Amino acid sequence: MLQNQHNFHIPVMGTGHSIDSPIRVAHLGIHSVISVVDDLLCEKIRKHYCSEFNLPYKNIPRSAADGRADRITAYLDTVAHIVSEKFNDLRNQPFFENSEKDRYFNLLPDENPLRKSYEYARTVTDRALQSDLFKKLTDSMTPGSIDVNIMAKVDALKMDKNDVPLSSEFSDANAALRGFMNSVVSSGLVLSAGFNPRLYSYLAEFKDFYRDKTGKAKKHIILKVSDFRSALIQGKFLAKKGIEVAEFRIESGLNCGGHAFASDGQLLPVLLNEFREKRDQLQKTFEPMIRSFYELQGWDYPENSDEIAKPKITVQGGIGNSGEQQRLLNDFEMDATGWGSPFLLVPEATCVDEFTSEKLAAAAENDLYLSNVSPLGVPFNNIRGSGSHIHTKELIEKGKPGSKCPKGYLVSNTEFTENPICTASAQYQILKINQIEESDMSAEKKGREKESVLDKTCLCTNLGTGSLIRLGIVKPEYGRQAICPGPNIAWFNRTYTLDEMVDHIYDRVESLVPKGRPHMFAKELEMYVDYIEKMLGQCEQGTPEMKKLERMRKNLHEGISFCEAISETKAYREENLKSLKEACMSQRIRLDELFAVCEPAE
Repeated sequence: MLQNQHNFHIPVMGTGHSIDSPIRVAHLGIHSVISVVDDLLCEKIRKHYCSEFNLPYKNIPRSAADGRADRITAYLDTVAHIVSEKFNDLRNQPFFENSEKDRYFNLLPDENPLRKSYEYARTVTDRALQSDLFKKLTDSMTPGSIDVNIMAKVDALKMDKNDVPLSSEFSDANAALRGFMNSVVSSGLVLSAGFNPRLYSYLAEFKDFYRDKTGKAKKHIILKVSDFRSALIQGKFLAKKGIEVAEFRIESGLNCGGHAFASDGQLLPVLLNEFREKRDQLQKTFEPMIRSFYELQGWDYPENSDEIAKPKITVQGGIGNSGEQQRLLNDFEMDATGWGSPFLLVPEATCVDEFTSEKLAAAAENDLYLSNVSPLGVPFNNIRGSGSHIHTKELIEKGKPGSKCPKGYLVSNTEFTENPICTASAQYQILKINQIEESDMSAEKKGREKESVLDKTCLCTNLGTGSLIRLGIVKPEYGRQAICPGPNIAWFNRTYTLDEMVDHIYDRVESLVPKGRPHMFAKELEMYVDYIEKMLGQCEQGTPEMKKLERMRKNLHEGISFCEAISETKAYREENLKSLKEACMSQRIRLDELFAVCEPAE
């Protein structure tokens, strides 16, 4: 596992926006995550970079027997080769000549030992001593990790040419896993969007997840989780197979980019506090299981490694300034943080087209919303006026709604067909709208139902379009680009250099966001009450859905009390605890008022 020289990483963002982030930042020591959901997009990006770096390229056609896995392997191998070349070139550069090598060290956090040694070397006048320091510094440099994301539940079974389902080995998630495992990258596999027993069982077939006699594993598991219980359950499932979880990534349920998986009202600080208090329980639970598995296999258990079954804990979702970063690292004892949406405005780090970049920079809070566009039926963080929204609206106005579904990653609906189809497809939308029209619903309800159907967008294609436009693979006029920023992007109002954003994270420059920006915990609280207000309008008393909202209400009240205690502590520099205190007061009142309206009169 590559050491993270930084206190943050760049998470996966859509299918295309971080797809080449390692090529952009890994040589500078920054970890980032690639999505391989869209292997066809990976193939197009590989062709582009092979041309740019004069590398051999041979197309892997859609008809290839194991094409999905092969395309992913080929892309990751290409990325690894380019990162290696760029990193080796950087290591061979001189010190103190304003080179990229100097930039590597200047980007590091001030407290990093390498950064301190670099600053010390600058003061040394003895050339022999300085030369020795230069060698030690160069030998200690490590590139950023090329981590790979698989959405565990995006796992459609593929059909052969006769529309007969192939074996589970060729399901989308399993094929993506095989593509990652067959690649040369030595990095983390980030599993997100839920627990998939079929995929998790398949992990055990790959020896690279297990440690060798020296205590090292070539590849490791990173799990995105919603709470401690989920971490424990999934970690135990893997530990019984001898597989360690190297890192648990906790993400805010709503205050994040992409799909939003609302918790039962458990606010992020409450979840973080539970991880802080119980993190030792993870190692104590997993290690005996892993040891037993190794013994059963007749393998040597690597006693010399103190990292065995001791996962790192990181957090992401809505972090916006150095004060919040410090609270997460210091008070909640997180090992690192994930900064996503702000990096969408850093062209050196992510792959966003100019039109969308301008939309993001100009976005106000009311331009960012939880939408209904995802075919998965999960709330999706979105921005108004995107190329995807414009294209979808144009199709509706032409009387030709829906997508041709060229990729089929999100097929799941069997309401009208034997084989699953996508709810964003023209096939589904036409069938569903006809059904609505023929029903005995009121005209008003028909309108609402049709609007809900037509909201769905082809995310498989549109989330990757911006990267294709940015790289010049397709023309800007093609449009239809989608993007999924978290609401935090509203407080970043222009494009930034990589150095500016990293210095902002480490509090080395004047904050890039205004002092009035609400605390990340305050924003999350407000979003949960917004979510409850919306759901209350759709629920009736005594239903399971209403009981779930009551449970959310109870948990939110407990979370508000916890946040109030945080608001009374000493604020870190740039941390807006005043907004957290105000949010606790106003959202508690608002929450009670919402439920008071719903409660039956005595």
